[in-house]
Amino acid sequence: MTPARRDTLFWLAQRTSAAVLALCLLVHLAVIIYAVRSGLTAAEILGRTRGNAPLAAFYGVFVIAVSVHAPLGLRAILSEWTLWRSRSQTWAMAALAVLLFGLGMRAVWAVVQ
Repeated sequence: MTPARRDTLFWLAQRTSAAVLALCLLVHLAVIIYAVRSGLTAAEILGRTRGNAPLAAFYGVFVIAVSVHAPLGLRAILSEWTLWRSRSQTWAMAALAVLLFGLGMRAVWAVVQ
């Protein structure tokens, strides 16, 4: 794959994940506002999330979008602000993506388990 094609795919993934994140964030904020206005306690919220597969799927998509978006954005910033443009940068960002995915899915699992 040529560097130009790779950069184009990274750009597309960055923008697509941003769109998904925007939608997820709006839904997440709406849920928070509903919970606060309804006076739900943390225990009541967790009671509603236990075993909720649609909620797990939604937040799973949220985690995937973050895992794609953040490392690509950081990669772009590092490429512009530093001289670090080697293959090690790509591997470091891939490791960050895996870390974000793992931690995010662990949080999702904790809430819906």
